[in-house]
Parts: sequence; C-alpha cells; structure tokens
Amino acid sequence: MTPSAVTADHVEQVFRREYGRVVSVLIGRFGDIDLAEECAQDAFAVALERWPADGMPPSPVGWIVTTARNRALDRLRREQVGGTRHADAVVLGLTGQAPPGPEEVVGQDDLVIGDDRLRLLFTCCHPALSPEARVALTLRLLGGLSTEEVARAFLVQPSTMGQRLSRAKARIRDAGIPYRVPGPEELPERLDGVLAVVYLVYTEGHTAAVGPAVDRPDLCAEAVRLARALLELLPREPEVWGLLALLLLTEARRPARTSADGRLVTLGEQDRDRWDRALVAEGQSLVRRCLAEGRPGPYQVQAAIAAVHSDAPSVEETDWDQVLQLYDQLLAMAPTPVVRLNRAVALAEVAGPEEALAEVDAVAADLPRYHLLHAVRGDLLARLGRPAQAEAAFRRAADLTANPREQAHLRRRAEEVSPSSGARRPPSRRAARSPEGPPATAW
Repeated sequence: MTPSAVTADHVEQVFRREYGRVVSVLIGRFGDIDLAEECAQDAFAVALERWPADGMPPSPVGWIVTTARNRALDRLRREQVGGTRHADAVVLGLTGQAPPGPEEVVGQDDLVIGDDRLRLLFTCCHPALSPEARVALTLRLLGGLSTEEVARAFLVQPSTMGQRLSRAKARIRDAGIPYRVPGPEELPERLDGVLAVVYLVYTEGHTAAVGPAVDRPDLCAEAVRLARALLELLPREPEVWGLLALLLLTEARRPARTSADGRLVTLGEQDRDRWDRALVAEGQSLVRRCLAEGRPGPYQVQAAIAAVHSDAPSVEETDWDQVLQLYDQLLAMAPTPVVRLNRAVALAEVAGPEEALAEVDAVAADLPRYHLLHAVRGDLLARLGRPAQAEAAFRRAADLTANPREQAHLRRRAEEVSPSSGARRPPSRRAARSPEGPPATAW
C-alpha cells in the first residue's frame, strides 16, 4: 500500500484485528501485563505517525510487535541502569525466560508461536479472579477494547472499570498466576469459566455495546478462533464442540443481519440465501457429533436450537415444538431468567402470545433493565392488539440499549405499532423475535 493511501482508519483496522495478538506475544516475552499494554499502545501510536508517510509495512503486526518489543527493552534497560532490578523480575516472572535480544526481527512467520492468546485467555480466566473481572480483562487484553469501552459494556463509569482492571492485574501479579495453559489435571475445573468468557466475548462482538455498528466482527472472529483453539486442546470435550457450533451457526447469519442501508434485519425477515452455508454445515456437523456423544450440556443445547433455525427455510416453517422442547431441556440445566425469557418466545409460537406474555411478566422483576425483555414484551403486546402498551415497551427497550442500530430498530417498531401512526402494520409472526443463540436476539 502506497504511503498516500494509508490512513488512520487503516491503522485502526490493524489495531482492532491484531491488538490481542500483539499484547499476548509481549506478555509471553516479558511477563508483565502493564508493560505489554503500554508498549503495544505506544507502537500503534508510532504507526499512526509513520505509516501514512512511509507506507504500510509488509507485515504490519510484525512491525508493531518489533516496535513494541524494542520499547519494552529500552524501558527495562533504563530501569536497570537506574539501579532497580524490576527488569529482571519482570522478564523472569511469569515466563521464566529472558527477553529476546535486540537483534531479533519479528516477521509474520515468527508470530506462529504455539498460541500466546490461548495462554493469555487462561490467565485472564483464572479462578482466583471474579467472573466479572475475567470477562473485563479478556475484552481489554484480547479484544482491544479501551477502558471506556469495557466500562460501557458493563454499564459502569470508566473510573470504576479502571480500578477493577487494575485490581485484576494486580491479583495476577501478586498471586503469581502463571501465563500458561493448565495441565490435564487442572483443565476440567477451569473449562467452564473459559467457555463462559469466550461466549461473552462473542456476545459483545455480536451486538456491540459501543460504536456506531451493530457488531464488532473482530471480536466475533477472535471468539471463534479461541473456540477452535480450545477444540484442538480438548478434542473430546462435547461442551467445546457445542460452543463452537453455537458461534458458527450464529456467525453464519452475519451477511443477512443488516440491510443495504445499514438497518438491522430481524431473523424472521432475513434473506436466508445470504447465510454462510459453509459455516452452517460446519456448525450442524458439530451438533450431530454432540448428539452422538450423548453427554448434553448448556452450550450443546443452545447449538441445537440454532441448528433447528438454520434448518428452516423460513421462520414460519421453523419446528417451534422442537425449539420449545430444547428450551425446556436448557431451562432444567440453567434455570436463569434469560433462558426463561427465550423460552417464552418459543412458547408464543406454540401456545400463543398470551401465555408467553405471562411468562415474560414473571421474570420482569429479575431483568428490569434488560432491553430484550422489553422488546419481547413489545412484540407480544402488539400481537395481542394492545398497541399503546406495545409502543411503550419498545421505547423502553430502545432507551435501555446503547447500540445505535438496535435503538433505531426498536424506535421504528414503536412507531409502527403506535395507535397514532396511520402507517401501523398489523402484528405478524414474522415480526416476532426468535429465541436464538448469543446474545439471545432475533438478529
């Protein structure tokens, strides 16, 4: 790419795609999370200045890693000259290895290094950290979200999230949490937490809490990549198959989720010819493998639900009885309000909106600020011929989501059902939300 063609957007794209890779490589080399983050950010800042003048390097990620690594080495040498042994402690701490020499040049081929990101994932998901801290650290270190973006995803102030992230990193340092994939004897007790974090990273990518787009494809791709890496690590674990199947079947819908003008398109209105059939086939194959194994778990059941949707030519031809039965099974495994909400949507297609609305209202107190609950209520109320209440529910849902595409969609739905709108269209099954995979939305 010629220098004049390189823009800040190109650097931003590399940042979004490769930040987690760069940070994980640096932590693997130096064993210090803060040092890795600071030097990675410095390297991207240098790229923002130099690439528009010098052109994009042949290996952008290799250039970033080399620049960041040299920054880290310079800082550690200055500390040694200043009489501190912090540098030795850093480089021999988590990794047990000395840093690379200054003559090392990092190229694209040099970055195939086992899997530093998988090691970082297990570090972020250590049981010594709270579940919330695990997700926040993973989004920050592997997803490349800023502290402000992570704070918005958790609906807290940036200062609060900054303190949480600092405490989590201090916990890793002070507890001597190793930067490695656990041994076979430790994996079973660690797996559930890791799968949950990968699922939540995909959820954040699927419907982004920040930014103008409906999704974050880079986060989705990272979650899928991590799920594949876990499958290589644990090839006989059905819940890993189930998680990967769920992500693939959900990812297959991406091309149809937005219209040409950027509007959100619900599952019932999507052009299913635009779904990625290769991903659908791979996901369905994994689901069949899960069924043959006969050791069901929550991710496998969610993947089976997604597979039923992927089999149907249209929302009307979906096997809703089977979907409801699968949700009954999932509810027995994971009796959470969100699962009950999703089951209620399937119930509406089998038993009607009135019975489903009673189920939604039964969990409303548990999910007062969950925008999808109010969106589901809006659809059910519209189908029951209660337009004023439906409009209020859709407006409440729009107020509770930070995603601008979701907001626009929900406000359009509010206008469509409004009693004062002459253009109000009658409710239909195609307008109904479908209880499908992460994050349990119909788009």
